[in-house]
Amino acid sequence: MAANGHSRVLKPGIYAPIPTFFQPDTEDLDLEPFQSHVLRVAKAGVGPLLTGSLGEAHHLTHVERTILITTARKALDAEGLTHVPIIAGTGVGSTRETIELSKQAALDGADAVIVIASGYFAGVLAGNKKALKQFWADVAEASPIPVLIYNFPGSSGGIDLDSELITELATEYPNLVGTKLTCGNVGKLTRICATVSQPSYISSHPRKGSTEPFLVLGGYADFLVPSTYANAHGAITGLANVAPYTVAKVFELAVASLSDPSLLPEAQRLQGIVADADHTIAKASIAGTKALLERLYGYGGHPRKPLPPIDPQAAVALWEHPHTQALVKLEREFSGKSN
Repeated sequence: MAANGHSRVLKPGIYAPIPTFFQPDTEDLDLEPFQSHVLRVAKAGVGPLLTGSLGEAHHLTHVERTILITTARKALDAEGLTHVPIIAGTGVGSTRETIELSKQAALDGADAVIVIASGYFAGVLAGNKKALKQFWADVAEASPIPVLIYNFPGSSGGIDLDSELITELATEYPNLVGTKLTCGNVGKLTRICATVSQPSYISSHPRKGSTEPFLVLGGYADFLVPSTYANAHGAITGLANVAPYTVAKVFELAVASLSDPSLLPEAQRLQGIVADADHTIAKASIAGTKALLERLYGYGGHPRKPLPPIDPQAAVALWEHPHTQALVKLEREFSGKSN
């Protein structure tokens, strides 16, 4: 039972780091599109991750984080989606503040937190395995809800956790329930899964309050099929904001193909389209994703300053790119919409 009174357990699947939307004149939180988007991805079978990198967590106050989590939980519950777990990003500068935010996230209605190491002192931390291990150990032991290890060198000053450290943490701290590998290193993912996804390991190293394995999740949608065959468990991917039904379908087919090989060619075909789109859209970053949401759903807006908006011509080019259009076509097919 989580500290918020619920027992929603993270399971293998697709999760989307939800953008934070801002009012154009004031940069205040714009909660109406935020609620709509949380419900949109959840109804597609995709779990919401709030206050993460794509959600511009670095630009949010503590109070705003609370508002986003409580708003999402109320919206999900009101739609009968009480079973959908919420992950909240809580990794900040210090261990102390990270723990403080993790405790608050639990009170606000989050079911798990995802924690990245701050890159501000990367010159000291990057080569100090003992300090890095202690950071996640301290957070795991103090957090009232489960913790995911977030490995994203691009957002943490180049700090890149190796497979040995992640596996050690998983083995020693049962409140660590998974990892997101936005390093994109499929070899690292494979090495971690070779240990943590084995039935003997799962039974001898249970996660706290869960029968699920230690979840190994990719940070992109472009290697869902290969990672499934390495015994990984899905992805936390920004592309699932743009095409939640499509990304969920790729993972569904990949998993099904393990027992029915006749499904593999279709999974591979869809994976190719998704991989192209992920490569193209990810390069446009937060502003590009928001521009696509504006085109598709009528909301998105700009990032909070100092992040710049996407150039209007670049936004048109991104929308018209063949990779984007191929993805949009698939999403309309799988979501049952014709326009």
